[in-house]
Amino acid sequence: QVQLVESGGGLVQAGGSLRLSCAASGRTFSSYTGGWFRQAPGKEREFVADISWSGSMRTYADSVKGRFTISRDNAKNTMYLQMNSLKPEDTAVYYCAAHPRGWGSYNIWGQGTQVTVSS
Repeated sequence: QVQLVESGGGLVQAGGSLRLSCAASGRTFSSYTGGWFRQAPGKEREFVADISWSGSMRTYADSVKGRFTISRDNAKNTMYLQMNSLKPEDTAVYYCAAHPRGWGSYNIWGQGTQVTVSS
């Protein structure tokens, strides 16, 4: 079983950038699909982006398309979320998640990292 730990959250002004990291341990991360989700106060958790095990396929929520980039380095067992042109509405707890290739839903979650964007 893979364990996930996020890092890189913090406070940033609108228009700024942050890069989140998700370090995987326990098993080879390259056999897992990875994703990022977020949950703002009073709202349900929502999908942000995901990436296939090889990194060849990526999808994004419309709200972050063109501003966020998901990537992974399987040699380092790490997944990233580069966030540019941040907006106050991006404020949320960000979670990384993973599931084995071929599974339809995420079954492994990190503890989350807070991202706060001030206006």
